[in-house]
Amino acid sequence: MKRVLFLDIDGVLNSNFWNDSHQKEISDGTLIDEEKIKILAPLIKRTDAKVVLHSGWRIWFGQDLKPLRPESKKLVEMLNKEGLSIDGITPDLTTEEIRKTKKFSLVKADEILLWLKQHNEVIGWVVLDDLDLHNADIEKHQVMPDQTIGLTLEDIEKAEKIILHNCDLMN
Repeated sequence: MKRVLFLDIDGVLNSNFWNDSHQKEISDGTLIDEEKIKILAPLIKRTDAKVVLHSGWRIWFGQDLKPLRPESKKLVEMLNKEGLSIDGITPDLTTEEIRKTKKFSLVKADEILLWLKQHNEVIGWVVLDDLDLHNADIEKHQVMPDQTIGLTLEDIEKAEKIILHNCDLMN
């Protein structure tokens, strides 16, 4: 039995504030706000949660979860520095149209629910994503950081309550 934290990157581990002041880093996908990882780490450690990446960044990882690009390598290094790791990735249900229009939020909920269906040992889960994922089941388990500031301590408090108190997966 395990707990899972579904992690998005953009708008969670970085923010529009950082985007505005670090345009080059954002445009080449390398910016992760180290302070956001430091905020995230205690939640994962206290809840003994496994981190499942459900961000578009997941395409930068191989089947073995090894980073394929400098951006994903930097993310892994920053997580490792805090004693964290990526333990899985959600399946990719995007279509060419979704990739072209960048409307990933239309399939993210289905990707999470499919992952959960394939891993019935999960006893508690939470989703950290700044986007509305258009699904009532997911909404009950989601914390939506304000993308203009990214992850906050208040978001972590909400996430901890959700992950520790939601033992009924699909209600």
